[in-house]
Order: sequence, then structure tokens, then C-alpha cells
Amino acid sequence: MRILLVDDSRAVATVIGARLTTIGHEVIFAENGEVALSRFRDAQPDLVLMDIEMPVMNGFEAVQRIRALEANEDWAWTPIIFLTASDTHENLVTAIEAGGDDFIAKSMPEAVLEAKMKAMARIAALRAELSRANRKLEALASHDGLTGLYNRRHMDLRLDNQWAEAMRVEASFGLLMLDVDHFKRYNDHYGHQAGDDCLRAIARILADVGDKANAAGLARGAFAARYGGEEFSLVLPAVTPEGYAKIAGAVVTAVHAATIPHVQNAEWGVVTLSAGGVRVTCAEGSLVPLFRTADANLYQAKRNGRNRAELG
Repeated sequence: MRILLVDDSRAVATVIGARLTTIGHEVIFAENGEVALSRFRDAQPDLVLMDIEMPVMNGFEAVQRIRALEANEDWAWTPIIFLTASDTHENLVTAIEAGGDDFIAKSMPEAVLEAKMKAMARIAALRAELSRANRKLEALASHDGLTGLYNRRHMDLRLDNQWAEAMRVEASFGLLMLDVDHFKRYNDHYGHQAGDDCLRAIARILADVGDKANAAGLARGAFAARYGGEEFSLVLPAVTPEGYAKIAGAVVTAVHAATIPHVQNAEWGVVTLSAGGVRVTCAEGSLVPLFRTADANLYQAKRNGRNRAELG
């Protein structure tokens, strides 16, 4: 385990640290609660051993602040054991109320220390396994199973948050609605398995365009999502006017350039998509008009020959 050992006594820390190292653990030292907070953020330990009486910030306050940090993170919880030379009932109660999980004397026998660490190692392993399982469940709940993009539900949640932030700072906001041209004909001709492969390929293109837009500073927090069926969306917070047009053009061009055969898309012979977009210079009010405008522009792109973007 990676253990954060917090004690203002260099002699005590050296002795306990040596004992922990001998039984196979990595030890990170901090001389008071304030330093411990910094080390905790950087090291992300599996266990914290916390002294109580220290200068600058005592152990009780440090643990309260660690728990406050963890409250802002998903699935975060780190076992914390208080170390003390004063094994009183009052200290035990205060330690647990501060957010600690156990309470042991600094002078504990070697066998007791080793047994405690074995128990904590089992907890750390279970915690890591639970964290992995929760992340997997979260990914399953937020991502489309076919394309790997965000699903409609997660898109709505993330979009609401980004729109609220855009209104707060009076930022611009863009939205592209995208639809694969003649996709029913594609499925009828090539089969649904090929149709799934096609949607996955397009999803990769959209995700790449969004990532490049963020990296180039054309938007901030842009992301792609599967809206439903063969329809996708590309959300563009804080997008510049030039970036908005550039991103829309890049999406249409990249899908066409992928040259996925589509003989039923007669004019082009390859898979293409149409895009309808909307951009506001300052976010305000409801998101609903943005979707209506983007949809209207998407249908205009279809009427104007497909494989193109119509922007508002």
C-alpha cells in the first residue's frame, strides 16, 4: 500500500515508517496537517496514519478537510487511522466524529501493526475493485453501447450544465445536429451489421473532430453524442464564429473523405452526412429554440442536396 504518515515528531515518524517499509509498504511523510493535505492530493494514498496533536493544523482538522475533498470526488474514500500516545475515550469519539475510521497507539506491538496493515490492505484492494466497478457502471450508463459516444440521457445532463455555465459567464454556444444521408438505404443494401460498423466509424470521426476543436481552442468542452438512430449531435460551448463554421465543415468533409462505400447514395457513392447548426453569441433563456433551429437547418441541408452544412 501507499501510506501517508502524518506526525510532527521526526523520531516517531522514522520508527513507524521503518516498520511499515519493512513489511512492504510505501511510506510518504508529512509533518503536520497542512502538509498532509497537499501530500494527500498529490499522492492519493491507500491509507492515512494521522497524528492528533501537531502544530499548524492538528489531525482532527486535517481529517475533516480530507473528507471535504473526497466529498467532491466520485467513489472517493480513504481509510484513516489516528495515531496517538493518549488512548482516551474522548479522543476516540472525537477521532471518529472527525471522519477517522480507527484509532491505534503509536507504541503498538509489531504483530498488531502488521495485522492492522493486512486488514487495511484488504480494504484498499476492495476499494480499488469497487471504484473500477462503479466507473464501469457509470460508463455503461452514460455512453451509447454501439458507438461509444455519450448517449442521449448523458448528453442532456451535460448540455444542461454547460448551458447554465455559458449563461453565467455570458459565453457563446453552438450546436450541430447531424444525420447520415440515406442511411435506411444503406442498411437495406449492406445489412444491419454493416450499418452498425458505419455508425461506429462516423462516431469516431465526430469524436476526433470534437477533440481537435478543443485542442485548437475553437471551442471549450466540445463533445459528440448519439442523438438517436443515425442522428448525432456535436455540442460546442464557447465556440468562436470562425471555429463554428470550421468545425461544421470539418465534420461533413471528414465523413465524405472516409470513403465508406454507399452505392445507394447515388450522387456521391460513399457515406455522407448533412448538418444543421445554430450559434448564439450569448447564452440566455431555454435550450429548446437551439434544437429547433438546428433541426430546421438540418432539414434545409437535406433539401439543398445533402453532404453539406446549413448554419444559423
